[in-house]
This record gives sequence, C-alpha cells and structure tokens, in this order.
Amino acid sequence: MNVMARFSWILLLFSCMGSAPAINSRASVKNFVESTSNSENLGYPDHAVWGNLLGQYVDDEGNVNYKGFKESAVELDTYLKDLSEHIPDASWNRNEQLAFYINLYNAATIKLILDHYPVSSIKEIPSRWKKKWIPLGKDLVSLNYIEHEVLRKMGEPRIHFAINCASYSCPKLLNVPFTAQSMERLLSKTAVDFVNDKTRNNFSGGEAQLSKIFKWYKGDFTEQKPLLEYINTYLDNPVSKKAKIEYLDYDWSLNEAE
Repeated sequence: MNVMARFSWILLLFSCMGSAPAINSRASVKNFVESTSNSENLGYPDHAVWGNLLGQYVDDEGNVNYKGFKESAVELDTYLKDLSEHIPDASWNRNEQLAFYINLYNAATIKLILDHYPVSSIKEIPSRWKKKWIPLGKDLVSLNYIEHEVLRKMGEPRIHFAINCASYSCPKLLNVPFTAQSMERLLSKTAVDFVNDKTRNNFSGGEAQLSKIFKWYKGDFTEQKPLLEYINTYLDNPVSKKAKIEYLDYDWSLNEAE
C-alpha cells in the first residue's frame, strides 16, 4: 500500500471511530504523510542488533569474548549486510553518518578477527587494514578506507577514541553502539576514558607518556590547539603544557577476554 493510500485508509478508520484527525489543509496532509513515512525509519540500519551483540560479548573494559562471538557470527553478518544496504546519503546528518561508519568499522574488525580466529594479534592477518572486503552498497571497501577516507575527513578527532583495532593498546571497544542521539556523549566518554587510562597514557612525574595514537594522528588533534592543550581538555589532572612528551610502546595483543 502506498503512502497516500495508507493515509486515506487511516482517515477512513478514524472517521468510523468518530475521531478523525483534524487535518484542514494540503500542507497538513503533506506533513502527516511525511511524519508517518519517516517513523518507519526505512532508510537506516538497525544499530540495536549491534548493541545486543556488544552487550553479550564485550565487557566494561572493552575485552571481547571472541569464542562466544563466533556463536553469533550469523547475527553479525546480518548486521553488516544491513549496513551495506542502508548506506548514508545526503539526507543523513553528521551524527547519523558518524554512527554508521564508527559502528561499521568496529563490527567489521570483529568479523575480521572471527574469520581468522584463533589469532593472538590482528597483525597476524595479512592485509588486515588494506584489503577491500567490506560490502558497502555495490562496492567493497577496506578498514583503511573507512578510517582515513571517511571518518578522518569528517573533522572529528575523537573518532580515534571510538574505533577499535582489536588490540590492548587501542581505545577500548564500548559495549554499546554509537547512535546519532548518543554521539556527543559517547565521543566525550571515549576521550575521557582513553586519556585518563594509565595503561594507555601516563602523566606521572610531570612527563607526558602518550599512546602512539597521538603520534600517528597528531595532525588530527592539533588543528586548533597544541597536542597537550587538546589532551588537557579531557584529562582529570591537567599536565603542564611544557611537559616532555614520550610515546609508549603499543601492545598489539588481541583484546580478548580471559
């Protein structure tokens, strides 16, 4: 049934009940039809599916039960298929696009690990970031494409705290999905959590021992202010702007729950 036919049917139903909605103009009809159509949310993927998987297999520290996750591989594939069939277009706002691509990156990374499990590190997988295998509409894209050609070009450096590379030194994988509605809150949370995590950054003794993420993507963080000023935005106890900066070794071990 098309939208206008459905609208006529709804009016008839309400009139039979003696409570037809008061729609007195062509503009009102148009608004009613559009709101009815939009409420079906047919153009967006269902991130709740991803949220259910995260809630089942990822703990509060971001560690992943990959053995358990393999039991839900079909559900993960279904979610990735849903993403592939509902890719962002010009009508999507910025937060909707961020949610789509952050969730896509994280879900695809999990699938990459599951497809090669057991592994002790993502770096054991050949062409892990360069290979084009992720369906996106009619195309196949790589993890590098999602991160560098899409997310980084959106001008939001906090994406580096939101996407996870399945390794212990990465920002932890949240066990809730990103949505347009939760975007600002979750981006701020991931930034605060990562910067203040002493296993990933250390500010004792007046020095700044930083994750190599701040070295690899320094330009993303310093477009508007120096690096330590940016970090101080989220640091519980701000460090001196003149602190000596060193970069910690990166642990590429699989972020697997024990």
